Amino acid sequence: MSLIGHNRGPTMAEGHSWRKYCWAEARRALLPTLPLEVVRLRVARARAIGLDYKTYATVRASTGQDIVAFLFSSNALRLFAPAPHLPPDRAARLASIEACDRLAAIHRPLSAEQIQIPGIDTAFAAPHPFAIWREVRAILRAALSVRGLAPEGVLVIGDAGAEQDWPATAALAGYMPADRFFAG
Repeated sequence: MSLIGHNRGPTMAEGHSWRKYCWAEARRALLPTLPLEVVRLRVARARAIGLDYKTYATVRASTGQDIVAFLFSSNALRLFAPAPHLPPDRAARLASIEACDRLAAIHRPLSAEQIQIPGIDTAFAAPHPFAIWREVRAILRAALSVRGLAPEGVLVIGDAGAEQDWPATAALAGYMPADRFFAG
């Protein structure tokens, strides 16, 4: 007789290799087998938005949604006062993104109104680094609603500690460091 909560899997008394085999089989049975044409479409979509397939598939699997937009922080774009300008490598990478919205959250002392960023569809004032989660969520959700974007389809590209919390705060798709995104 099993105890309450037992999933009838291998016991801890059984060997490690047997447990590993059982869990691998259970995982294989759980994951769907995608038709080749679906995989090809997803590889093409990942290429169009400028991500490697592994990253794209991971985000898609964790959210259940396609990536519909990137949210760049001004830190990730390397826009700094007093004379903000977009570095050439960042501009080229933004220009290569197809069929995906590009948003920018501009940190103070810069303002979204004073900056024209080529390749960015919408810019807005970023949440203050010490803002409480409720305020951060409201600011990010309001910016997304202007474009009619579902939050779970927006991937944050950031370069500061507070920006790593944005996906959890506003239920966004995830976070990717700027160095990784702009590297390839």
